[in-house]
Amino acid sequence: SDGVMKISLSHLSVGYTASQALVSDVNVELQSGQLHCLIGRNGIGKSTLLKTLTGFLPKLSGNLLLDGQGIETFTQQALARKISIVLTQKPDVQNLTVAEVIGLGRSPYTGFFGKLRARDCAVVDDAIRSVGIEALRHRMIQTLSDGERQKVMIAKALAQETPIILLDEPTAFLDFPSKAETFQLLRSMAHEKDKLIMLSTHDLELAVRFADCLLEVEEGSLHTVTAAEVRQEMQEIIGK
Repeated sequence: SDGVMKISLSHLSVGYTASQALVSDVNVELQSGQLHCLIGRNGIGKSTLLKTLTGFLPKLSGNLLLDGQGIETFTQQALARKISIVLTQKPDVQNLTVAEVIGLGRSPYTGFFGKLRARDCAVVDDAIRSVGIEALRHRMIQTLSDGERQKVMIAKALAQETPIILLDEPTAFLDFPSKAETFQLLRSMAHEKDKLIMLSTHDLELAVRFADCLLEVEEGSLHTVTAAEVRQEMQEIIGK
């Protein structure tokens, strides 16, 4: 695959305006081959951080390096080959089959009206197999359950063949078994395909269980935390 991929954040501040950074002075290095879970209360800047990491939102200050190269030096096209993102909201595509939706993940390589070539089809097949949704291949996207649709969006990100996959609250609408399955899937993808996978989540139990690296946004800063520290926080919340 793409070898070891690193995201290095130093003195990074993110937010919508310079006077109102949501998260400041972030100094973290993220490694491929790991599942990173981003935790913290609502509205605290997790989505903003993810949007900045994908290049949707310009950073306010500091450095955001992908394998040593500043994110601002990449074209959109080049970024789309490095980073794929899976958002929470239900996709607004309809009347496409599962295989067609996953095929959209190939657009950084085929262009917008791109016809899928044999290689693209092989990548789509591989993504469908990796996520275990062969039985859904010909279903229309709007007929799927939330859990099934989430798997399709993960397969689409896989088909994009990026070393980095970012997911914003991927388990938000899922029942518990589907949540656990999603975490398990993302963790094995990180390990087996050497991807750098980062997701934001409120599912602390599962984050503690599956993350290789836990990152907490708290009071305008981001730091790595241990599973034991998060368990302690959970106890205190329950105890209140």
